Amino acid sequence: MPVSKLGITPKLAGRLSLMGLNSVLDVLQHYPRRYHDRTVRAEIAELEIGQEATVFAEVRRIASRRSRQGRAIIDAAVYDGTSLLNVVFFNQAWRERQLPVGTEAAFFGKVEAYKGKRQLTNPVVDVLAKLGENTGTVVGVYPQSGKADVFTWQLRKIVATALEWVQANGGLADPLDGSIRRELKLMNREWSIEKVHRPADLDESRRARRRLRFEEFLRMQIGLVGRKRAIAEQQGIRHTVEGDLVSEFHAGLPFPLTGDQHRTIDEILADMASDAPMHRLLQGDVGSGKTVVAFTALLAAVQGGYQGALMAPTEVLAEQHYLSSSSLLAGLTVRSEGTLTGERPVTTRLLTNRTPASERRRLVVELEAGECDLIIGTHALLYGDAPIKRLGLVVIDEQHRFGVEQRALLRARGGDGAPVPDVLVMTATPIPRTAAFLIYGDLDKSELREMPPGRAPVTTEWIGPDPVARERAYQLIRDEVMAGRQAFVVCPLVEGSPRIEAKDATTEYERLAAEELSGLRLGLLHGQMKAPDKEAAMAGFRAGEIDVLVATTVIEVGVDVPNATVMIVDGAERFGLSQLHQLHGRVGRGGGSSWCFLFGDPTTPDGEARLQAMSDSTDGFLLAERDLEIRGAGEVFGEKQAGFGDLKLGRIPRDARYVEWARKVAEEILDDDPELARHTPLREEVEDLLGDDVEFLFKS
Repeated sequence: MPVSKLGITPKLAGRLSLMGLNSVLDVLQHYPRRYHDRTVRAEIAELEIGQEATVFAEVRRIASRRSRQGRAIIDAAVYDGTSLLNVVFFNQAWRERQLPVGTEAAFFGKVEAYKGKRQLTNPVVDVLAKLGENTGTVVGVYPQSGKADVFTWQLRKIVATALEWVQANGGLADPLDGSIRRELKLMNREWSIEKVHRPADLDESRRARRRLRFEEFLRMQIGLVGRKRAIAEQQGIRHTVEGDLVSEFHAGLPFPLTGDQHRTIDEILADMASDAPMHRLLQGDVGSGKTVVAFTALLAAVQGGYQGALMAPTEVLAEQHYLSSSSLLAGLTVRSEGTLTGERPVTTRLLTNRTPASERRRLVVELEAGECDLIIGTHALLYGDAPIKRLGLVVIDEQHRFGVEQRALLRARGGDGAPVPDVLVMTATPIPRTAAFLIYGDLDKSELREMPPGRAPVTTEWIGPDPVARERAYQLIRDEVMAGRQAFVVCPLVEGSPRIEAKDATTEYERLAAEELSGLRLGLLHGQMKAPDKEAAMAGFRAGEIDVLVATTVIEVGVDVPNATVMIVDGAERFGLSQLHQLHGRVGRGGGSSWCFLFGDPTTPDGEARLQAMSDSTDGFLLAERDLEIRGAGEVFGEKQAGFGDLKLGRIPRDARYVEWARKVAEEILDDDPELARHTPLREEVEDLLGDDVEFLFKS
């Protein structure tokens, strides 16, 4: 129901649209971000210099003037019944429109002395009432947008109208049975929506938010549990997992498998041996040996006469996997009736957007004839020219970069009527347990925490703007190159600006070649380079013809150069923790000592917390938990995952117990009513959340 039904002007409706508030439901779910309890206030007469306080007061005088530099200065005086207080705003000319005489507002800031009077400078302001509006005892303060020019007092009025509209039109359906509400001590929805906006006291707002937070997680868990069960009911492939190919592969490895690798391989092979399609997430820290586990699973499919596909998010990573397969699978053979010996080598092919047309045509023939055992590629795999005739296993690397739809597309590459292939998704970005439960709740999970022998921890140091400390890092690069080693210099991340990022990398490459690293062989790699130039730079670095690779985050995943021992990340405060962890995993891959220097001068507490966390620990799982605490789940996984837009109140990791309650309730509901035939409101809300994917979940 559009917001125009609430009797607001088209102009205001347009401004609300800029905030994503287009329907009555959007308005009702635009919850207060905090509350002002008007029974708890600091009186102006009692304020002391240096005190931080919130005062509730009425604007008695407001005027604007200009500084000598032409900047706007707004002077106001506010009164709370005990005394007057001066308030001044610099460079905020719009405050004069926001705070006309008679406006009641909450002002938060630090009390200063100016010309013998107490003053608040640029305080945080929440307008509570306009010209005598009744504000109640507990007042909600809404997320607002200066860009949209909509203020919290306007939002409060619009929400009040929306609540009245709902009551006049039959009220709100409740998707939760009374028995579930009683068991979990949850209030009903209509009461909760009313009280989250207009509570009589803070306890009412707490109980309302508790109910609404739970139902957000429940909708997501119904979708995830439904998807997991729908996949399990499909006809999969019963693979022959006891065969010679896997044991020969393991026998030929130059190192023993870790205990974690053995356990994870057993879990995967058990899935592959069953009738139901495998749908498993393999997460492991950088260097924990996921590649060997993935190729074990692929070979288990190949030894039974099936084909395997491995999809990576970038050409660099796809080519790295292809190079790994050439060395890891050398000497392995499969049966072939059309040869003199009755066998042929395991055949691996690469498919990316750079694959020439002639090679693509040959690949189509091999796929149709079943002569290509493993195909490794990028998104190009999703839209290949021919079905992969006997597709038995799909491995998707760096899962967080692919959506559910892409997973389904690749699964369908076996062609019409083909059995559903098994799916193994991998990530080197460790996912905190609760977040994995929330985002990847449709997947079974395996973890690799044990590092293979010979992987020494990377010494990580945060270096601020101190030129002496930075020179020490450059000296270490020079020393390591003299000893026959190599290094990376990663240039600052420029959000959404790959061209500027490329320019920065080029500028830094030229500067380092002329200054700190003059005399060394430098290479340049960034995403704006032509594909042959990128490959030439990587090939030169792998071959040891380049001492120092100056690069952007194109090297974040998939670059495996064991001889690289030092990395400098410039502008490190601009990167997320998971990115920094991925980057520092590019060094120390050949055993021995290695170092990662984070050049950063953060201006925010979050930036400092990230760099401090990187300095304190190299445990990717620990860092993932810390990243979640610092940034929240909505940003940790990069591209938006289905359902995250539904989290208005829920926060991870704070609400871990809500996720677990919701999972349990979702399973109980679907056990009793698999197609939600008796839970129509809940089904409709899950459909609204998941869109087209719902047909796959609820087949009735």
